[in-house]
Amino acid sequence: MTAKVMTWALSRLAQGQRVALASVVETAGSVPGKVGARLAMAADGQWFGTVGGAGLEMKVLQRCREHLIHHHQAFGEVLRYGLNKGAKGYEVTPLDSLCGGQVSLAIEVLIPMPHVLLMGGGHCGQALAHSLDALGWDYSVHDTRSEYSSEEMYPNAQQRSSASVKDFLEDQTLDSLGRFSDVLLLGHDWSEDEERLRMLLHLFNEKNATPDGQQGPRIGVIGSRSKWTAFEKVCLKEGIEQSILDAVVCPIGLNIGAESPEEIAVAVVAQIMASFKGADANAPTWRV
Repeated sequence: MTAKVMTWALSRLAQGQRVALASVVETAGSVPGKVGARLAMAADGQWFGTVGGAGLEMKVLQRCREHLIHHHQAFGEVLRYGLNKGAKGYEVTPLDSLCGGQVSLAIEVLIPMPHVLLMGGGHCGQALAHSLDALGWDYSVHDTRSEYSSEEMYPNAQQRSSASVKDFLEDQTLDSLGRFSDVLLLGHDWSEDEERLRMLLHLFNEKNATPDGQQGPRIGVIGSRSKWTAFEKVCLKEGIEQSILDAVVCPIGLNIGAESPEEIAVAVVAQIMASFKGADANAPTWRV
């Protein structure tokens, strides 16, 4: 069962979902689940496995839901339950049960590593790929020019595509795009980036969601404010909600005075890392 639960959990991580994993780590007396019993719950509320069933399992599932809702980052805790409504002892939570034993469980939240979709394989895309390689993060590449999405240029990419923008995105859904943590529009042609943006944001519009990393990938666009203003006008005319547009990051990258593709890559990766870790990029880094 452990292997099946872990396989299920890893499959959900591969889809870009956070997973809460609960494991029985210690027991005493009569308990429904033995040491090693596990269950996993994904961010969409589905779960697999068991820690023993009955009231204990209901409590554990509720706690998993709370962690997935309220904790953006990895988090863990150890819970100790007495399987009797009169159970007493240090940090023991009594349950309305007749088993009479005690059980300790560890709950941890697993978060998927970033998987960045580089939509544009030019100079900035290449520089970003080098930075992502150094961090061990996954990335995929789409460029309508086949020479800029080749295996030779991007040997470590998870996926490579040179399809047209329409062909690449027309069969995508918000769920399928969930495998990416971030989608960066880096195209060589502004009209291609505009088409990408429109098609992506219509998916969010249909689901009444926002590209904030919680409901689908974060969306970032390289370019100036004037470019974004032009894109915004087109999207609003097509009925895309302002709240969805407001969640798009443009220009991408922390303001560090970046100019070269390599410097831009540092700024962009740092911004993604701050979002990934739930950190305030503007806060001081020193400790008192």
